[in-house]
Amino acid sequence: MAKRVFFSFHYQDVIDFRANVVRNHKLTKDDNAGYFDASIWEDAKKTSDLALKRLINSELKNTSVTCVLVGTDTFNRRWVDYEIMKSLNNGNNLIAIHINGINGKDGKTKTKGNNPFYYLGYSFDKTGKNLNLHNYIKGKWKKYSDLDGWSVKEVAESKRNKIFRLSTIYSIYDWIEDNGYDNFEAWIG
Repeated sequence: MAKRVFFSFHYQDVIDFRANVVRNHKLTKDDNAGYFDASIWEDAKKTSDLALKRLINSELKNTSVTCVLVGTDTFNRRWVDYEIMKSLNNGNNLIAIHINGINGKDGKTKTKGNNPFYYLGYSFDKTGKNLNLHNYIKGKWKKYSDLDGWSVKEVAESKRNKIFRLSTIYSIYDWIEDNGYDNFEAWIG
C-alpha cells in the first residue's frame, strides 16, 4: 500500500530544481513509487507564524513518513525544524536525503549540506514521563521554542536527563550515491 509522504525542504532547493527531482521522480515510474506526495508550497513570508503552523499541521495529517530533502541551508531553517519536530510528535517515520549531488538548474552540483537531524534532539525529564525538545545552536543545546514537548510512557532512569540527537536515530541517504531513484520506496518503508 502506498504511503503518504510529507516532504520538508528549504524553498531555495525548489528554485534550484533539486527538490523537484526527488519529489517528482514518481512521475517516471509506472507504480507511483509507493507513495503520495503531501508537501505544501507556501511562502512563509506571506503568512503569520500561527497560520503557517496550522498549515503545516494540516498537511502532516494522515502522513506516515516525513522526508527531509537536505540542501546547503536546510539544517538552519526554522520551518524545516518545525516540520521535523511536529512529525516526531505525530509519530511519523523520519528520513533525510542529501540532494546537493543532483544537478541544479545551472547544471552544477554542490557539496553536501549539514544533516538537520544533528541539530535537533529530545530528552526525558527526571520523572521519565515527559519528552522535551531541543535545538543545537552555536554549540549549545537550547529548549526548542516552536513546539512544546509531550507526555510519554515512563522511560528507564538511564534515559532521563540526557539529550538524544535525532541523527542517532533517523537515517540520512544520498539521492545520487545511494541510488534514490530505485531505493526511495525501501527507504520510506
